Amino acid sequence: MNSLHVVIAFIIVLSHVQFLPASSSSSDKYLHSNIITTTSDVKPQELHKGPSCTSRDLSIGQITQSQHGIPVYTVQIVNTCLSNCGFSNIHFHCGAFASAKLVNPKVFKRLSYDDCLVNNGQPLKPSQAIIFSYSNTFKYPISFKDATFC
Repeated sequence: MNSLHVVIAFIIVLSHVQFLPASSSSSDKYLHSNIITTTSDVKPQELHKGPSCTSRDLSIGQITQSQHGIPVYTVQIVNTCLSNCGFSNIHFHCGAFASAKLVNPKVFKRLSYDDCLVNNGQPLKPSQAIIFSYSNTFKYPISFKDATFC
């Protein structure tokens, strides 16, 4: 899949995103789910024309939301693979990731130095995105490390 296909897939994903409600249990009321899914009449496996999914199909972006006080950074992780493939056990390089603002550990959790787990190890389905925010005096470089591919 060339870069134009990835950009087109990302645009398709963003044009169909829909927020899922956050958990409302008493133990999770201070945590936010921040998992996004998409809706479309076209099934992802019908769009896929190339080989199976690879690490290039797991997109990550990071933006600065606020610079007042402790800066807030928003991270978006998207499965852009167009086949019926869900990545699981997704790990990212994350250094000594820490946040002044609580990040839902079911969404993004540092297991050890330079090893963060995404989505509690559960599959990230095609066109699904995870979005979370963290606060720190500097932006952590977050990059793909490992995952189980279907």
